[in-house]
Amino acid sequence: VKNPSSSLKSRFITRFLGALTKINAEDPISSPSPTRILQLYRRIKVASNKSMAYSVRSRRIWSRAMLSRFRSRRSAFSGRRSSVKTTNCTTINVTINENKTAKGGLDMQTDELRELVPGGEAMDVCNLLDETAHYIKCLTTQVQVMRKIVDFCHISKKSSM
Repeated sequence: VKNPSSSLKSRFITRFLGALTKINAEDPISSPSPTRILQLYRRIKVASNKSMAYSVRSRRIWSRAMLSRFRSRRSAFSGRRSSVKTTNCTTINVTINENKTAKGGLDMQTDELRELVPGGEAMDVCNLLDETAHYIKCLTTQVQVMRKIVDFCHISKKSSM
């Protein structure tokens, strides 16, 4: 039985390394000016997020929202429109302690979480928590892969000196 986490990681690595190769081939770093570094940072960040969203595919609400955001940015330039496929969610009624909601504590935290998770503004609390857990797992995978790439580049740079 294949570990779903490792297959997610391998799909992400394949897509992300392909995107990094494309970025480097299109415009290799010639002068490391602050403006140039900021441009590369943004391109790498988008490449990383796109790679993760495509690796998850449309199985998750957050990935569909993120992919839709990328498509709408692209279609804004090409004049096309795109739509997001939504799923029916089962709502679970959660009884919340009146003291917590009176202070706004739980509601405020839920609203903050909705802003952090792509597509979170349209989710009920149960789905929001489920999607948040998966999104954190994916972000952790991104960080692990990026650290390995940096370590590899650092080792390669040392050995070539």
